[in-house]
Amino acid sequence: MTLAIKAENLHKSYGTKKAVRGISFSIPEGSIYGFLGPNGAGKTSTLRMLLDIIRPDSGSIEILGSRSIATVRGQIGYLPEEKGLYKAMNAESFMTYLATLKGMSESQARRKARASLEEFGLLSYARTKLGALSKGQGQKIQFLAAVLHDPQIVIFDEPFSGLDPVNQQSLEQLIIRLARDGRTIVFSTHVMQHAERLCDQFLLISEGVKVFDGTLGEARKLLSRKASIASFDDASVLASMDGIRSLIPHLPGAASGILPNAPRRWDIILEKNIPLHQILSFCMEKHIGIEHFEYAEPSLHDLFMHIVGESTKINSQIPSRS
Repeated sequence: MTLAIKAENLHKSYGTKKAVRGISFSIPEGSIYGFLGPNGAGKTSTLRMLLDIIRPDSGSIEILGSRSIATVRGQIGYLPEEKGLYKAMNAESFMTYLATLKGMSESQARRKARASLEEFGLLSYARTKLGALSKGQGQKIQFLAAVLHDPQIVIFDEPFSGLDPVNQQSLEQLIIRLARDGRTIVFSTHVMQHAERLCDQFLLISEGVKVFDGTLGEARKLLSRKASIASFDDASVLASMDGIRSLIPHLPGAASGILPNAPRRWDIILEKNIPLHQILSFCMEKHIGIEHFEYAEPSLHDLFMHIVGESTKINSQIPSRS
């Protein structure tokens, strides 16, 4: 596996504030890698250290095999959280200007800017001043500008922030397309749904500390699985089945939304590795009629709440680094 980015034991403080505390991670080439965490977790500080916008107090960073970011800067695209559009410039000139800063000739950059705008249905805005564009249009222009020079690595800091669902979906499609073309995509977000749909792997940061680094499948193994069953029969005997950690009945009534003559429902907390068909087989053996059976993998939101909650307890015990 070839790595696009490798960071080891990064620390960053602002005065007495410990923003990043000993974070390490590796990002494979061609992957979509998410930086997740609540606001103020240290995501932006970590991304800015990767870009050499700020320097770590300690630790090391290697990008595309180089420890000198200056030597590979032209192979990196960046979309910051604080969008920096030159409002008096038009879209085409803005994209052309940024591409020339990355080493493209002006004529080549202008041709590619127009082609990119046309491909994504924005050519009619080529001569429109950026200050006159909607937020979604401006975000798309800056997104395209960040990748116009064909970088190997693209870093997006909260790219979906403030966008409506249509524009969020459009940006997701652009990210997927870049990854299919072999680019390494790194983005930060505190919206779990984007990471769940896009990421091959993600880093979860809480209070400046890495609390998880891996795939969604690996993260799901950290939580107990849940299922639910509805039956007119008494399913309480399920509590005695091996592999079921607990059984939670829902009593009929207005609070539960279950009518007196409707089937009762039980939530089932499962051991991590129990096959679901064993529950159905057990119900058949015990003559429990099943009106409804439901199982859903834990969402990334569930995992986030669980991991961050546990990490908060741990982080409070970590001594400050002098």
